[in-house]
Amino acid sequence: MQMKIDLIMGADALRPPLTGIGRYTYELARRLADSEDIARLRYFSMGQWVEDPIAALSQPVADDAPVAAPERKTLRDHLSSSRVAVRVFAALTPALFGWRLRGNKAAIYHSPNYIVPPFSGKTVSTVHDLSHLVHPEFHPQARVDYLRLALAASLVRTDQVITVSETVRQEMLAHKLMSEDRIQAIPLAADRVYRPHSSELLVPAMQALGLRRGLYSLFVGTVEPRKNVERLIEAYALLPVDLRREWPLVIAGGKGWNSEAVHARMAKAQAEGWLRYLSFVDQRWLPALYAGARLFVYPSLYEGFGLPIVEAMASGTPVLTSNTSCMPEVAAGAAYLVNPLDVEELGHGLEQCLTDEGWQANARVKGLERSSQLSWDRCASETVAVYKQLV
Repeated sequence: MQMKIDLIMGADALRPPLTGIGRYTYELARRLADSEDIARLRYFSMGQWVEDPIAALSQPVADDAPVAAPERKTLRDHLSSSRVAVRVFAALTPALFGWRLRGNKAAIYHSPNYIVPPFSGKTVSTVHDLSHLVHPEFHPQARVDYLRLALAASLVRTDQVITVSETVRQEMLAHKLMSEDRIQAIPLAADRVYRPHSSELLVPAMQALGLRRGLYSLFVGTVEPRKNVERLIEAYALLPVDLRREWPLVIAGGKGWNSEAVHARMAKAQAEGWLRYLSFVDQRWLPALYAGARLFVYPSLYEGFGLPIVEAMASGTPVLTSNTSCMPEVAAGAAYLVNPLDVEELGHGLEQCLTDEGWQANARVKGLERSSQLSWDRCASETVAVYKQLV
């Protein structure tokens, strides 16, 4: 009989508001805590043992909570401004974290956020993307330096790597970062809250956000160069004025690195009446925001998975996305694909997707079918299978 697993999970990404890696960590940890294969689950964050963070994050949001969450500064943000700080941090913290993890040789340590600290037992790392290698221009140089140093050191002490897409798995092999037998792709999924909504269910969110069902296009993501928001706005400006005003572009996401020019362009379009910038939208409104859109647009230049694509599909919303990186893999034939570097092609795609009722109906059906093929339960089950290889 196979031994049950003593698991330590890195919890540094489990901070509200949950985005990307934090959402992955949260959904995975919720299910691992209930897994009959896990004997004990503990959490380690930034060099400290922490009490179960899942319970606190699972508390319902108060009715009077603000719609937009305040911007937060992460350690990575602070590192972005100093190449000296990068080298000091990359050199000193692994030893400190490893010292605090001593005495757990029988356990498995899983970092859902790339970097595994020195650890005497078996280790698993989830690598979400390799943008710092594939597209270093999408990051501040200090961040690129840190990820190159820290990830290279981490992979030396990692027994198994999980990637969130086959695309990232192939990128790791192309860069010779790990042998093929030690990398497994396990796809992400949309939470069950992302589903088609009736008109009645949409009312509170539409009123809170000042929107009308089916009368806007939607982009969700951090406003930063990699997300290609500037070209999206340029392409939207090519649409006939009546289409832009009937279906204005709604952008929901926090302000990211090197986005000042994009924000200035958004302000101009907003003044012209065909764009709404909502900043970071509270999680309680996000499912309805997806479900109420006529079209979800995601012309990103590079992704490791592109979770918003699946969230939109699960919401019954047609999707237009990029024909590059992992997006075709994730969309799996259920989205309209465009070259994200070609503004005219993007504009043409937007017009067709907004006006073609037949395509809209077909995209909704295909999107729901595709999203149903992915689940967090499956993600957790396949992750446990990786752990079992190490027991």
